[in-house]
Amino acid sequence: MSLRSSVRYTRGLYLAVLGACVALLHGCDSPPSTIKIGVAQPLTGNLAPLGQDMLNGVTLAVEELNKQGFKVNGKPVTLEVVAVDDRADAKTGVEVAHQLVDAGVVAVIGDLNSGVSIAAAPVYAEKSIAQLAISTNPKFTQLGLNTTFRLVANDTLQAKAIGSFAASQIKGSKYALLDDGTPYGKGLAAGAGAQLKAAQKNIVLVQSFDDRTTAFDELAQKMKAGGVEVIVSTLNDFQVLALFEALKKVDHTDVTLLGGDTIKTTLMRKGVSAGQRVFATSPSLDVGEFPAGQAFLEKYRAKFKIDPAYAGHYSYDATYVLAAAMGRTPSAKPAAIVEALRKLDGYAPVTGSMKWDAKGEQRYGVIGVYRVREGAWESQVRSDVW
Repeated sequence: MSLRSSVRYTRGLYLAVLGACVALLHGCDSPPSTIKIGVAQPLTGNLAPLGQDMLNGVTLAVEELNKQGFKVNGKPVTLEVVAVDDRADAKTGVEVAHQLVDAGVVAVIGDLNSGVSIAAAPVYAEKSIAQLAISTNPKFTQLGLNTTFRLVANDTLQAKAIGSFAASQIKGSKYALLDDGTPYGKGLAAGAGAQLKAAQKNIVLVQSFDDRTTAFDELAQKMKAGGVEVIVSTLNDFQVLALFEALKKVDHTDVTLLGGDTIKTTLMRKGVSAGQRVFATSPSLDVGEFPAGQAFLEKYRAKFKIDPAYAGHYSYDATYVLAAAMGRTPSAKPAAIVEALRKLDGYAPVTGSMKWDAKGEQRYGVIGVYRVREGAWESQVRSDVW
């Protein structure tokens, strides 16, 4: 073989090997045919309707995206939902977080409860997996993890809303402050209490329970004895309904209750009797307040044969924003998705937009106040400043 032929052969062999290496690397960077999205919510127990609603929102969005022929880096992929039951329990939340990581999810929409989200966050962060939570306790994003994203406003703003509205818009001079013992409930109640004290309101009773208590006969007696007129509460919906039954037993029903977002539910609006004054603050605005809300409601009802119970439209939107972030990556790897979410001002089909600051707080968060009237939640006021 001549020297020139030898050089040509060597060059050709080099280019062939180089091409094979490039093809191999390209293959490694290409997305898999199926991409798994984790959902961690309470799917059993008292909070199951809320958790199931969050799961329903993700399920509906994933079905639509798959029908639309969702692609990553030009390659058609199938999205798959992997759902786990965190039981509204921090320890279980950590256990199922490990299950989702082992299942190979690229991102997680969870959790509902702040205590669960906070406990599970380090598990996802270790694997650079984005965690998009409806939880509202400020500590969630104060963990300093790059993977935490909140879908709504936090409790710092909600506490101001509770305190401001209770002090200025509800008639009464004697207040009771109740919480459910969770990080969400205690933090929100403490912030609301500070607002009431700043407004020089008379808080005659402060009491903490766990998030499963429904025996309130003793509390009802204390409220009657103290002449409580306004109840500021972070108890769950089923707990508030149990409290109303206890108050009825002692003939002390002329009270107004202002709760947090865990009472702005279908169960609550159906359980409130005519004449009862029940208000709720919520960072999850009612789906009917958005121009695209009616279309979402029709699709949701057709699919699940029920009305949304809580914030399914937020998990639905979060799935679409997550898909948009995936679409900006070459391979939908978890770390790349986190980086894309940090930069994204994502189009959200129902609520309009989702965008996060450097800590993972929702930039477009607002707090609404609602009142139950004739079996429906009626919007009173909403603000992003309070």
